[in-house]
Amino acid sequence: MKIIIEKNAIDELANYAHSSWCGWMKYLFSKSIANKDGSCTIPKSLVERWMRQMNTEYADLPESEKKSDKDEASKIINIFKKILRKKE
Repeated sequence: MKIIIEKNAIDELANYAHSSWCGWMKYLFSKSIANKDGSCTIPKSLVERWMRQMNTEYADLPESEKKSDKDEASKIINIFKKILRKKE
């Protein structure tokens, strides 16, 4: 039983991780400029913002930028709640 629950948990979380990544990539490409050679250019303002965020600890982010991370954390918690309900 434990092995099945762990496999289900891994599958649920992996599905979420892939879905989250796909969402991010769709967003990234929607904000980028498609070049004739098939490459994309990310606007300078977004590069600067994302580089700053990438190099900032979560605790040091402004509350407005923490919101998306909190939303992601809530989704993960809901996955665990669903897994634990199945266990009962």
